[in-house]
Amino acid sequence: MIKPFSKWTLYINEKNVYELMCAGRTRWKIENETFNTLKNQGYQFGHNFGHGRKNLTTVFALLMLLTFLIDQVQEAACGLFQTALVKKRSKKNLWSSVRGLFENVFISSWEDFFLALAGAKHARLTMNSS
Repeated sequence: MIKPFSKWTLYINEKNVYELMCAGRTRWKIENETFNTLKNQGYQFGHNFGHGRKNLTTVFALLMLLTFLIDQVQEAACGLFQTALVKKRSKKNLWSSVRGLFENVFISSWEDFFLALAGAKHARLTMNSS
C-alpha cells in the first residue's frame, strides 16, 4: 500500500469514482463557461487594459467581475429580467435593446426598464430630448 502524500489525499475507488467524476465535470463546466463569457460575451476580460498607473488594470478587472456577478444574480433571481430575456430570445438581442433604451429613453425605475424590454405596454418611459 502506498502511503498518502498528505491527509488531503483522496483515494479513488468504486464507491466514490462517479461522485468525483461529476464534481470534476461540474467544476470544468463552471470555469469554462464563466471564462468564455468573460472573454467573449462583451465583458472584454481578455483585453489588457495596460494603461494608467499602479492598480488601474486591477480595478478594471474587479469592476468587470462585479458586473458579471450582478448580471448572474439578476439572471437567476429577477423574474422581469428572465421575461425580457425570453422575449428577446438571446442575450445578444437583450443587451442590444438595453443599449438602445439607455441611449433613447429616460428610465425612472428598473421595473419599468425590464417591463419595456419584455414588451409590456404599461411600462412608464419618457423619450430623451437630446
